[in-house]
Amino acid sequence: MKQTKRSIAIFLGPAALLYVLVFFYPVVRTTMMSFFEMRGISSPMKEWTFAGLKNFNKLFHTQLFLISMKNIGKIWLYTGIATLGFALLLALILTQGLKFQKFFRASVYLPNVIAAVAIGYMWLLYVFNNKFGLLTTLFKLLGWEKMAQFQWLSGNNMFLSMCIAYVFSNTGYFMMMYIAAMENISRDYYDSAHIEGANVFQRFLYITLPLIKGVLGMSAVLWTTRTIGFFALAQVFSNTSTFTPMLYTYRTLFATEAGSESVNPGVAAASAVVMTLTAVIVSQGLKHLIKTENYEI
Repeated sequence: MKQTKRSIAIFLGPAALLYVLVFFYPVVRTTMMSFFEMRGISSPMKEWTFAGLKNFNKLFHTQLFLISMKNIGKIWLYTGIATLGFALLLALILTQGLKFQKFFRASVYLPNVIAAVAIGYMWLLYVFNNKFGLLTTLFKLLGWEKMAQFQWLSGNNMFLSMCIAYVFSNTGYFMMMYIAAMENISRDYYDSAHIEGANVFQRFLYITLPLIKGVLGMSAVLWTTRTIGFFALAQVFSNTSTFTPMLYTYRTLFATEAGSESVNPGVAAASAVVMTLTAVIVSQGLKHLIKTENYEI
C-alpha cells in the first residue's frame, strides 16, 4: 500500500506527541530552570528570577555534591568492571548446554523483576546484618571468625556493601544481553576452530569476543545511563559515603539539601543538567572507544 503523508502523520503523530510531552519538554524546562531562581518546582515562569551561572557555581562549591560525583565515578568504574565481567562469565558458562541451564538463567535474572528498594532492604536486613545475616552465619559455619565479625554496615564499609548489592542486582540484565549475542553466533565458527586445535580460551578470544563487540559497547553505554540514575540503593544504604548525584538532586528539590535552609529547584535542575551532560559525554566516548566491526555471521 502506497504511503501518504497523511497516513504517516496519523501513525507517527501520537508517538511524537508523547515524546515531546514526556521527554523533550521536561528536558527543556529543566535546562531553563538551571539558569533561574524560584521558590518551588511548580512556580510559574513569571516568578522566576534569572541567575545566570549562579546555580552551577553553588553546585560545584557544595562539598556534598562533589562527594556524590566522586562516589558515582567509583560506582561506574569498579562495579561496572565487576558487573559486566561477571555477566560475561556467566553468559559464557550458561551457553554451553548445561543441565538446568534455563533455571540458572532465570535465577540470575530474577533480581531485575524485583523493586530496587526491596532488593536493597533484603541485602541490608538479611545478608549484611551483623547478628543473623547470611554472610555472618556462613562465615561462622566455615570457622572464619574474622570475616564473621566484619562490620558490613559500618560507615567505612557501607559503600562496599552497597556496591556488592548493586553488582548482583544488575548482573542478570547484562548476562541475558550477552547470552542473546553469543547464541546468535554460528556454531560453524567454533567447529572449525575446534578442528584447527583452538582451545576454549582461544575460541573465546578470537571468535566470541570480536563477534559480540557491538553488544559489549552497547552494554557499556547502558551501564553508564543506569549508573547516572543510581538512586534506590543510595537511599537504602543511607550514608555520606553512599551519596550519589541523583540522591542529592532529589533531596535538594523535594526535601532539604544538607547544609541549606530550604529547597532549591534551580540548583537541583543544575545538578540534573550536569548529570545528563556527563552521561552523554561518557556514552559518546565509549561508543568511539569500542567501535563495532562488521563480520559476516
